[in-house]
Amino acid sequence: MALEEFKIEREVADKAVVILRLTGYLDAHTFERLEETIADLFARGNFRLIVDLANVQYISSAGAGVFIGALSEAHENKGNIVLMNPTANVREVFDLLGLTQIFQVVDDRATAMAAF
Repeated sequence: MALEEFKIEREVADKAVVILRLTGYLDAHTFERLEETIADLFARGNFRLIVDLANVQYISSAGAGVFIGALSEAHENKGNIVLMNPTANVREVFDLLGLTQIFQVVDDRATAMAAF
């Protein structure tokens, strides 16, 4: 998949929660775009994030590392990162990397919003 086909859409929801909808492959070629997006949100004081993974076909350890790196900063600022609706492939990677032990992984928006 080409770099330009990885997309990040932002939506501000209730409770000052930002929903990031990712589409495509989150890997060594695209993870920096997600890092920059999260860094920008944090710089604006947005530390409550829901990451919608329903349209992510593949995630590498580099892509997953973005979430790990951002979680401590979110927590330090009384925020959180909730991972929502991962595909079977993405959930398998999260399980293998132990992310399901660290992150709240939910299947729907209502459950994700309830985390805040």
